[in-house]
Amino acid sequence: MEIGGPVAQFKAFFRLHWTRGAAGRETPDWVWHFAYRTWLLALLFKLIGSSWDESWHFKFLRDDLAPPHLINSVGTGVAVVLVAIHTFTGMATTRRAQRLTQSGLAVFLIAAPLDVINHRVNGLDLTAWSPSHALLYLGTALMVAGLIDGWYAAGPRGAGWTLVLGSLWVFFLENTLFPNGQQEYGALEMASCTPNGVLDANSCYAERELLEFAAQQIGRPVDYTAIEHFALPIPSWVYPLWGIGVAALVLAVAAKTLGKPWAATAVAGVYVAYRAVIWPLLVAGDFPPSTVPFYLVFVGLAIDLVRRFGLPHLGEAIAGAVAVTVLGYGALYVQDQLLAAPPTAWWSAPIALVGVAVLWAAGRPIARKVA
Repeated sequence: MEIGGPVAQFKAFFRLHWTRGAAGRETPDWVWHFAYRTWLLALLFKLIGSSWDESWHFKFLRDDLAPPHLINSVGTGVAVVLVAIHTFTGMATTRRAQRLTQSGLAVFLIAAPLDVINHRVNGLDLTAWSPSHALLYLGTALMVAGLIDGWYAAGPRGAGWTLVLGSLWVFFLENTLFPNGQQEYGALEMASCTPNGVLDANSCYAERELLEFAAQQIGRPVDYTAIEHFALPIPSWVYPLWGIGVAALVLAVAAKTLGKPWAATAVAGVYVAYRAVIWPLLVAGDFPPSTVPFYLVFVGLAIDLVRRFGLPHLGEAIAGAVAVTVLGYGALYVQDQLLAAPPTAWWSAPIALVGVAVLWAAGRPIARKVA
């Protein structure tokens, strides 16, 4: 039974169901859908805010009340309200899902002020790989994992179930890959500063004030070394191991839960499509662009192709690791030659192969223990 539009459902929920209950309480289908649509809206605010935020920090000095932070905060605020409602009523959730979302929100709310303090103490701290940023990603990952777990275990089957689950996996993948944006923006930032291979700080996307601040932090003038440290401070092996190896594991689990042909390709494709759309919008707003991880579609494709053979689990893990490494690194190399890509340590491919194989193989026994 559906009850009117969003406003009518909001009123009906508080009129009919605003009573205390334990997690896993029986929940009408319309309440499940209303709750998860609101979660998707909250995650969309966080996605748009974080996308703009990363581009913002490659142009301006940090500002706690910058517009991207405010947009992100809207999503966080909605998430706080939703977790409180799930906790009080016990509806549209399970016990494990509730623990995960509560833990994720707690980590995120602790990490946010720590990140502000970190910037106050350490200055710019542009890198997306800093400890305080890692806590923000972890908090978001736990929240989205809780939503995935709750919807997968108890969400109402039927029209929309796969779409909601797939959307949650896209958000989870985006949060996982967000740190790689450091290199994706940094590569084009560095290129903007070196037209025709010659350093020209005046041509950088970043404003002069930001470049000078970053250079002062390491005690240098605004020279090639200072700009490179600002734009590309991360070792070149990190990008492919995270963007191919870790992304492959996320996509493999997504494909398993969705249970549809080409599920991994679809999740990767939607994420890449979003990145391809947000890029020109940011550029139109006079913000720095980033490279788009088009190669990720081939990582998803590799997973889907291997899954179609119906191999035993260990064989699937080995074949999947080989396919992911070959197609993923191959597509990244082609992208680097034809378009643009961050600096990549190609020698990391065997490490990615072994890592994906081991962790893929370990996935089933781990899943049995937490089931």
